[in-house]
Amino acid sequence: MVKDNDTVIQEFNELVNMSSSELESWLKEEQSESSGWSKDDGSGETIGHESGRKIIQILDKNPSKDPDKYDDDDIQHMRKVVSYCKRHLAQEEKAKQNTDSKSYKSLKNWGHDALKT
Repeated sequence: MVKDNDTVIQEFNELVNMSSSELESWLKEEQSESSGWSKDDGSGETIGHESGRKIIQILDKNPSKDPDKYDDDDIQHMRKVVSYCKRHLAQEEKAKQNTDSKSYKSLKNWGHDALKT
């Protein structure tokens, strides 16, 4: 069953626990590029790194998190972020225990810092 947009928006805003500036700083660090699957375009950028850039755009565009200000493209990406974070948080206890793990770094690329509560 597909989640309705309101649920996706709510879960996105709960799971993405990094601010736009925190995520932007993280994505500039070399270690942010060392986890995840590379895109097929030959750029060397990972899918998660690209996702992080999209998350920054969503956060910057709507800092008040007003549900009416998200467009279909925003919600489509938010749906991916929610799915990725929920799946990996359920599978990867390492992300919460080891900041050097690929799981931790990958989740940060998707806007979730597992060390934050």
